[in-house]
Amino acid sequence: MELNFPIVQVLNEDGTVVQPEYRERMTKPLTMTMYRHLIRTRTFDRKCVSLQRQGRIGTYVPYEGQEACQVGSALALNDGDWMFPTYRDHGAMMTFGRPLTTTLLYWKGRTEGCVPPEGKKIVPPSVPIATQLPQAAGAACAEKWKGTNNAVLVYFGDGATSEGDFHEGLNFASVFDAPVVFFNQNNQYAISVPITRQMKTKTIAQKALAYDIPGIRIDGNDVFAVYFKTREALERTRSGGGPTLIEAVTWRYGAHTTSDDPSRYRDQEESKKRRETTDPIKRVERLMQREGWWDEEWANQVQAEVDAEIEQAVAEMERYPKADASDMFDFVFAQPTWTIAEQKEAYLQWKRGMAR
Repeated sequence: MELNFPIVQVLNEDGTVVQPEYRERMTKPLTMTMYRHLIRTRTFDRKCVSLQRQGRIGTYVPYEGQEACQVGSALALNDGDWMFPTYRDHGAMMTFGRPLTTTLLYWKGRTEGCVPPEGKKIVPPSVPIATQLPQAAGAACAEKWKGTNNAVLVYFGDGATSEGDFHEGLNFASVFDAPVVFFNQNNQYAISVPITRQMKTKTIAQKALAYDIPGIRIDGNDVFAVYFKTREALERTRSGGGPTLIEAVTWRYGAHTTSDDPSRYRDQEESKKRRETTDPIKRVERLMQREGWWDEEWANQVQAEVDAEIEQAVAEMERYPKADASDMFDFVFAQPTWTIAEQKEAYLQWKRGMAR
């Protein structure tokens, strides 16, 4: 089955273009834009891990190593499209226009962190696994029935394929030819469980066969493969071709969350090796060097501008007061149920006891 779903690559690890048909579209301006976003997302991710370790934000979900998946796919969207992210896709949201301050407020526990910028259809990150897939299929159907040309991009990890919502979302979308692209980031571990404990199938892409929709595998560390193949899937679905399942094969360098210790279940030497071989940023740098586009002064300027933007966002985030824990209870329903009211009262009693 792996032979039927080969991994599509446009730019290999050495920075060589291996799909000549895309060469003319791999322009210097596009490459520089991608590089800037890759540096921006990685620098932000590292800053957030540091902020969590200092106690300045709460538990954080890192994505370093998966930047090409998120940047390439987000750049493929049109302004009117929908994005349904998971808790690990803040790189994609940032690339699609979500302010850095908003992302930091989310990890600070403030409700403002769930509000997208004006004109952007970015749904709040889904923490329950795979629940966003049926929602994305529904949003796509709504766009179709309203007669718009808008599409939906929904993210999920390999662990989500073990959930019923994965199958329900794909089944619903396929039956109604919904304009949605299901984008799987297969980083090969769902928390501490390897993909071999999630499924017996050799690929995730082959699961598309059950729903009679296209399924493709791409090199998730190749930002160009991600960009072009996601864009093609979005164009196909806009023209009435129905949904597509994309499996982007990638690798997360660090922990599942900042409360996790990956060394207990994964050989960290593999991550060290991948940083030198398959890293998405180094790959783009090698391309730019091959093409004569690399400029050390420009790269340093990009890093300086990104650093300044992030520091400004951190300063803005820290001007907000601490989150009110009552928000967790007050804004679930218009009128709190008796169960939620009891939970809130129990919390307030505990808080009063801690204050004494």
